[in-house]
Parts: sequence; C-alpha cells; structure tokens
Amino acid sequence: MKKYISGLLVLIAGFAFSQTILNASSPEEYRKLQNDNMRIVGDSMVSNKITPLKYGYVDEKDIRKSIYVWEVIDLNDKINQPFYYDNKSGFSNQTKSLYTVLLDGAKSGKIAEVYDDENFTRRLSIEEINKRLVSKRVDDGLVDIIQEGRTPTQAEIDQYTDLVVTTSDKVKMLKMMGMWFIDVRDGQMKYRPLGIAAMGPDPAVMGRVDSQGNPLLGANELIDLFWIFYPDARELLANNAVYNKNNSAADLNFDDLINARRFSSIIYKSSNGTGDGKIADYIPKNADEQLEESNRIKGQILAMENELWNY
Repeated sequence: MKKYISGLLVLIAGFAFSQTILNASSPEEYRKLQNDNMRIVGDSMVSNKITPLKYGYVDEKDIRKSIYVWEVIDLNDKINQPFYYDNKSGFSNQTKSLYTVLLDGAKSGKIAEVYDDENFTRRLSIEEINKRLVSKRVDDGLVDIIQEGRTPTQAEIDQYTDLVVTTSDKVKMLKMMGMWFIDVRDGQMKYRPLGIAAMGPDPAVMGRVDSQGNPLLGANELIDLFWIFYPDARELLANNAVYNKNNSAADLNFDDLINARRFSSIIYKSSNGTGDGKIADYIPKNADEQLEESNRIKGQILAMENELWNY
C-alpha cells in the first residue's frame, strides 16, 4: 500500500501545475503562457516551474539488499510511445521527445553530467556530443573541383556537402540504469533511476553502402549517443510535459513517468547476473536464452520484495 501511495503522489505532482486554455483570454496569450512556463491564478500570472519531489537521504546501513540493473526501452512498444512523441506545433499540448529534451539540456548546459558510456567515466563536451550526432559528407562533384586545382565557391561547397544528422525520429531505443533496493527504515522496496541514454544510428555510417549496394557493416546498428547522470536531469525532465492521451488539460512530465516506472523494458545487464558484464557476453548468440535470463533477473527483484514481508 505504501508503494502504491508513493507512486500516486509522484503522478499527482505532475497534474498540479497544468496550464489550461480555459483561463486564457486569447490563443496568443495561451501560447505565451506555455512558452514562458507561466500560469494564471486569479488576476495574476505565476511561475509554472515544477520542483521534483526529493528522494530523501538513504543511509547505507538501511539498505538491506540491492541490485543495479541496466535496461533497454524500445520506443516502438505502445506503452513507451510517450517518450517518443514529438509535437512542437500542437495547440493544446506542445511536447518534445525525451531525446530532444535531453539533447537540448546537454547543449544548453542545463544538464552538465553528460558521459561517454554507462560507467560514467568520461564527460563529454558539447563539441564531442555534436560529433556523435552529425556527419559531414562530401559528394564526388566537390572532389572533382578540388582535383581540377580550382578553389570551390561557397555555393558549390553547400551544393556538394551533405549533413547527416541523428534526429529525434531516428532514436528508437533508450537505455536506463538504476538501483532496486530494500529500505528497512521505511519498510519499502524502492527504485532509484541513476542514468539514462539515447540510442540512435551512427551518422558516420548511416545509409552508407558498399560497391555492391549492400549496407556497410554497422550501418543499421544503434549506438549509445550519450549517457546522462539522471539526478542532474531531474529538474529539466520535471518541467517538460509528456503527451497525456487521457486528459489533454493535465500534463504529466518525464520525471513522473520514469520514477513511477511507467514503461516496459528488457534487462540487458545487472550487478548480480550469472557472470560478469552484459547478458549477451555470457549467453552469446541465443536471443531466447538472453530473454529468459532477463526474466530471471526480474524474478530476483520480485523475490527481494517478497522477502521483505517474510519473517
């Protein structure tokens, strides 16, 4: 019951500060309120900024049992589509995809903890992030001009140069890293998200083919574009609405959905799996057994919660 109430409070926090068209005097005023993140209260306009609910301090001695898990979130799954939905031109609900929110936050400096991989060992600069997302390709026409000994004009450079960009529609997978633990002080099983990553095609090889017209090796594979330390992104995620098909006037936010675990996922790595590293490392080339191992780890997590009530 405590777990249910805790999750409900997280969701209610997202409803409390929704701005509705019913209080606006014109469509222009409503759009301005949305852009400025303000809302009308009586005769005044006040900030619509949301402060995420604090997790609270957890002492190590209060953690009875814990497990780290790394999960893949497929945005093609219906339940995960709110993370993918991008509607910047909508009237009643202007929303961004989770990838767009994270990328904009990283580029603007609102999210500082951006890393190279899931181990959070090396920070990425804005320039390094851009290199992972954009590839500049030169057509043969520009090469021919240079080989002729002539300096190409800017118009010719623009004409024969293509930019391949990993845009939001190409990001079809997310990764989530977090910890499940039993807090004996509260008598609860809890989940704490710690990292999140966007997965997309590598623009350096995206769409490239060999002389036979076949895709180059890795052209269709998804890579980790960047990893973000989740606690540093909470405020930004809490102030970006998620499309809510059940109530257009009540906005959920990304922090609500993630903390309430309103997504489907497959575990690809854990801190107490059978062996070290990813499941694919110790169960190679067998997708069925890998999925079975993922479900086994989920069973371990469920068993942790059941043990909480066994005396």
